[in-house]
Amino acid sequence: MDYDFFAYLGRMNYIKRWALMRSTVDENIKEHSFDVAMIAHALALIENKMYGASIDVHKVVCLALYHEAGEVITGDLPTPIKYFNSQINSAYKELEKRACEKLLRNLPEELKEVYSEYLLTDEESLEYKIMKSADRISAYIKCVNEVKSGNKEFVKAKASIGKSLKKSDVACVKYFIDYILPSFEKTLDELDFGVE
Repeated sequence: MDYDFFAYLGRMNYIKRWALMRSTVDENIKEHSFDVAMIAHALALIENKMYGASIDVHKVVCLALYHEAGEVITGDLPTPIKYFNSQINSAYKELEKRACEKLLRNLPEELKEVYSEYLLTDEESLEYKIMKSADRISAYIKCVNEVKSGNKEFVKAKASIGKSLKKSDVACVKYFIDYILPSFEKTLDELDFGVE
């Protein structure tokens, strides 16, 4: 028997994000998942090292790596449609869940339980909340880069996502917003390489 799970995930680079908006640089869900994993890793480390938490860093990173996996089956539904009303949102969540269950069926029995922890997630866990914050931060950074490139298409999304991020009550997210996120507004010449 062939196990197609990883071949499915290998197709993540074909699923384009921001489908309803004109982008200066296209982004696919594979690139986005890497960005979310990198940011989620940083958030979890900040929460543990600076605020004395005991976040499962490995779990946070894995949640981030696989958070869009179901979209290789469903595609990326644009945010305005996904959140148009509670019925659509609920139906889409169910569709995403079924897509993830289908992916899990394409793994050896010995691996299904491990991967189900990352694909069928506990949305109440702090690890999940940190990953979702990383997801929002990644979207915000995309908006920053588009606006810096002169693309006004992302101005409203940048403001909306920025406003939602500022409402976070998670210490590591506040730290990231205050001390790391401002650097993404800089040009290359403005970044400090620490060399005099």
